[in-house]
This record gives sequence, structure tokens and C-alpha cells, in this order.
Amino acid sequence: MKKFLSVFLAVGMFTVFAARGAETWWPQFRGPNASGVSDTAKPPADFGPGTNQVWKTAVPSGASSPCVWRDRIFLTGFEDGKLLTLCYQRSDGKLLWKQDAQAKTIEEYNSTEGSPASSTPATDGKHVVSYFGSCGVICYDTKGKELWRYDLPVAETAGGFGSGTSPLLADGLVIINRDQVKNCSLLAVDLHTGKKAWEAARPDVTQSFGTPILWKNGGADEVVMSGSLKLKAYDLKTGAERWSLGGMPSFTCTTPVVGDGMLFFAGWAPGKDPGTFPSFADLAKAADTNHDGVISFEEAKAAGFGSFFKAMDVNGDGKITADDIETMHAMMVKGENVLVAVKPAGSGALTSDSVVWKQTKGLPYVPSPLHYDGRVYIIKDGGMISSFDAKTGQPFYQQERIDAIGNYYASPVAADGKIYVISLTGKVTVLAAGGDQPKILHQADFGERISATPALVEKTIYLRTSKALFAFAD
Repeated sequence: MKKFLSVFLAVGMFTVFAARGAETWWPQFRGPNASGVSDTAKPPADFGPGTNQVWKTAVPSGASSPCVWRDRIFLTGFEDGKLLTLCYQRSDGKLLWKQDAQAKTIEEYNSTEGSPASSTPATDGKHVVSYFGSCGVICYDTKGKELWRYDLPVAETAGGFGSGTSPLLADGLVIINRDQVKNCSLLAVDLHTGKKAWEAARPDVTQSFGTPILWKNGGADEVVMSGSLKLKAYDLKTGAERWSLGGMPSFTCTTPVVGDGMLFFAGWAPGKDPGTFPSFADLAKAADTNHDGVISFEEAKAAGFGSFFKAMDVNGDGKITADDIETMHAMMVKGENVLVAVKPAGSGALTSDSVVWKQTKGLPYVPSPLHYDGRVYIIKDGGMISSFDAKTGQPFYQQERIDAIGNYYASPVAADGKIYVISLTGKVTVLAAGGDQPKILHQADFGERISATPALVEKTIYLRTSKALFAFAD
């Protein structure tokens, strides 16, 4: 009888898991189609270290977000010079397996702001796909067995910042943003065989760090991805470019989202707005200690911006000069910092007629926009949040401070009428969705860096800090 009941319960639990669609889980960066939204989860509003904490487990360094499917959580990490894909048990945070990507060379990355393990894995419940700019794409089964790998040259990113994109799984394909300093492209690899399906060159685009998304546009399946100065869409089956929209930032870190029949993109880059890009005179005043008219790496490091030295050394001669800064600024001012709502469109270069509305204030640098319950939310560095009507662009509130200053790298997420935003310094703010002013339900301070976007699954929020992975539930 006991054996019968055990089998009955096991079959029942399997049926429950199988009946849940992908929207129940958090299958990639920012959940279903990178939306940041769960329609089924009911995570707590009140949580923090020691409050509604189910478990905590130490994790290697990295900036990837939790990817969750059934009873497993997948992350990438960087430890002892190795790039890892890790799998944890949802119930208690126990490490189930880890696999070394066996990268021969680690890509150059910003030591203070970036990580060679910044890409979030993606899964369909059978395959677990990791991408590393250092070596390429690797596919495992959920037990950690390597199924295939697609080797790629080491990514060379603008200023040596490092890769920031995550894979998208769509219609049996793995879609990867391969925007770099040279030879930018969008790559599609067959999920089942690991063979290249197509690759679309992006010759008029430079570095971007966002993740591609899927958009059902006029009956066609499109892959949409941002890039410098342009937002572009490609045919999912062939990789053929379908349309592009100009008037975008000079470079982009954010990922588009879809909702209410439209596509929303928000991005900001320094240089366009007054006071957001330093002059060479300002830099020299702080760093040119020997007054020779140039800034060496040692001088930049002593002045606190050594990790950005390569980005500022435009011609690569090992020093920052006035010409470098002027060249960089000239490139930056070409872009437009905007939040746009794009309606389903045709092909080719889109005009302003395809833009339903746009906003130019309160824009995010790294966090992607959030579409939730008929609104678009964005969070700006300094702890300023804005909320707009998704159909009209009319602000409900704009650039309202939420008592959590600092920069923001994690993107906002939402479920059960709650919106979660997290500062880079580790302060979590939970807000009520809607309203004419931001209503704070709860704030918690983790006291350590948080750059990863949390995952919302069932009654739990999974949050990665610089040192640990947490699970919180009522």
C-alpha cells in the first residue's frame, strides 16, 4: 500500500509540474522572454537577511541572474580562473553539480563593474545553455551532462568591459548577441545539434550589452535587439533583417520588452546630456600629476578611474589625451537617449510614424524597462522611478525618488501587484504597482553589491548578491 501511495504521489507531482507552462518558471534572464514579469508567482513583499529567509548559500563571483525550472536553479560563476555553470536545488540551495567551461583564455573585462560570468543561463527544462564571451556556447542536460558546445573566438568588447548579454531560446534555436568592437552579429545555433543555423551581420552597429527578445509582429516571429544608434528586428527562421529604427543611444545596455501589442525600449548613454561626460581638462586636473598633458594608466588608477582607462584610450596608444576624449565625446553625442513605444511595423528603415510615443526623462543606464499591468516602469540611477501609461506614454509619475540612492544594474521585476527594484549597493525596494505616486511596501539593505536581477517563482524570490544566493518566501 505504501509503495502504491509513493508511486501515486510521484506521478501526481510530475503531472502538476508538467501542467505548468514555461511562464511559471524563470527560464532565462528576467524570466519569460526577458519580460521581468511572472503572471503566477506570489513572492513576499517583506524580506531581507534573516526575514522570511528560507535559505542562503555561498556562490562564486559573477553577475548572472538565477534561471529557475522545476526543482533546479542555474547560474554561471567565475572561480579560481574557471568559468562555471552551476546547478542548485530549489528546496535548500544545495549545490547539485557544476561544470567547467574549460575556456583557454578569459575575455578582458572590467574588474570593478563587470565579470566574465555575467551571462544568465537559459533552459527549456531539458537543455541548459550557457554563454561565455571567453569561449562560446555550451549546452548541458539538467543533470550536468554536456550535450554540445559551439566554440567562438574570445569576444573583444568596447573598452575591454566584457560581455553582458544572455542567450534566448526560441523555436529550437539559441540566439546570441555577438556585438563587439568589430564584426558585430546576431548568431543562431540549433538547440538540439549545436550547429550554426544562421548568423546575421550587423555592420552598422557597434557594441551593445542587451539580450535579444522574441516579438510576434504581424504574424511573423522576430528577434529584436538593440545596438548603437539603432533598434533592429530579424526573422527568427532565417536571420534576415526585417526593420530598423534609428534615434537610439550611442551604445545600449538594456533589453526591450513587449506588451499591449507594442514593443518598448529605454536606454541612456553618457555624453548627450550636459554634464554627463567629463572634459579632458577635468580629468587632467584630477589625474595628470606630472603635468605633461597626458594621463597614463598609473595616473588614472591613482585617480580612481583605472578600470575605465582602456575605454578612454580610444586610439590604443597607452595614454589618454585630449584627442581621445574629444573623439569619444563626438561618438557619444550622435545618439539619442529615449524611451520609445513601437507599434507593429513593416520592413526597412522605420520612420517616426512607427513610434507611438516617447519620453526623454528618467531614463535607465543599465536596468531594462518593465511592462506590467498596462504601465511601463523605468528606474534611473540615483533611485528615481517613473511610471507611464503603456498605450499613451502619459506619465503617472516621473523621476520620483524612493530613498535608495546609488546606481542600478539589476532590472526591475514584478509579480502579484508588486514591483522589485534593487540598487547596486544592495538596497531592495518593493513598491505597489499602479498609483499616482510610488508607494513603498518594504525596503531592506543587504549591505553588499547586487548587480543580478532576481527571479520570481511560485511563492519565492531568488536573489543573488556578490557572495551568496538567497531564497525568500512568506
